[in-house]
Amino acid sequence: MTDADVTVVDRSESREWVDNAVRLIEADAQRSADTHLLRYPLPAEWDVQLYLKDESTHITGSLKHRLARSLFLYGLCNGWIRQGTPIVEASSGSTAVSEAYFAKLLGLDFVAVMPRTTSPAKVALIEAHGGRCHYIDSPPEMYSEARRLADELGGCFMDQFTNAERVTDWRGNNNIAESIYSQLRLEQHPVPDWIVVGAGTGGTSATLGRYIRYRRHRTRLAVVDPENSAFFGAYETGSADYTTGMPSRIEGIGRPRVEPSFVPQVVDRMIRVPDAASIAAMRHASDALGRRVGGSTGTNLWGAFGLLAEMLADGRRGSVVTLLCDGGERYSDTYFSDDWIAAHSMDLAEPGAVLDKFFATGFWRPGTGM
Repeated sequence: MTDADVTVVDRSESREWVDNAVRLIEADAQRSADTHLLRYPLPAEWDVQLYLKDESTHITGSLKHRLARSLFLYGLCNGWIRQGTPIVEASSGSTAVSEAYFAKLLGLDFVAVMPRTTSPAKVALIEAHGGRCHYIDSPPEMYSEARRLADELGGCFMDQFTNAERVTDWRGNNNIAESIYSQLRLEQHPVPDWIVVGAGTGGTSATLGRYIRYRRHRTRLAVVDPENSAFFGAYETGSADYTTGMPSRIEGIGRPRVEPSFVPQVVDRMIRVPDAASIAAMRHASDALGRRVGGSTGTNLWGAFGLLAEMLADGRRGSVVTLLCDGGERYSDTYFSDDWIAAHSMDLAEPGAVLDKFFATGFWRPGTGM
């Protein structure tokens, strides 16, 4: 063999940029304190506690900041994201806002593929972080169009709905589960009876469910699902390809199909929540906390209130944890607008009465989810 027979392809020059990109993301996380764990005001005589993990305090304002950070680190460490790589995502919501932030941090172009009907407020948030929006007319086409656009641009399709469950180290490494248990360490009931989350991509419930089993905690995991979303039907029937074909009115957690990152095997209970109940609970929480919270937080709380009522009925002491997913300022023109509620033919009186009775008596009406 001669020197002429030896062929080498060397791409190591890109490592310096990737190393610095990982450092920038880690430094960004280091500058931020962990999100707060708030106690929800409950009657003292109940001797149960409800905690809200306040994910709205992330710099991009939502739980999706964690997902976006993990998606970028996953893409960088897999070699999918390099200097100059355009980033593409199928998202009209908080994930796109957070990914636009991280793309700007790394000096990369970001494109969010979204339905043309996306609210101007969400578009403005994405654009404020330097992203641009690519519109489609049919929401189910988001995935294929995002993949096509990434191929056309020579970019990286982040694919949050496939990768969410695999990008987080569920054994620890400062994930949301480890953070919750660490913050509960000095509380009266440091191991919660229940943790309640929405499905969304499926990544958060997968991380929590796996961590609970890995640490052998007695905590059970409940996943709440709004109207028109496919996760409850899939869990009930065992069908992984269950679809509803309808969009959810509760942004961030409801999906018309079962996303690949949803892991039903780690979920102990699914709870279907009517949209009017989600919004009534959201408004109740906003009054109780003195600050506005989003609709998915209302869905979480409706499920948590029902579980607390079960504990009270059984005479059990303990705690329940759920998530404050994002702030309500993004929903001034929708969930906090009485005109919007009327236009969507929702009546908040009945779920509002359920909430009033629960906080007065501890009683939760069984049956239809109300």
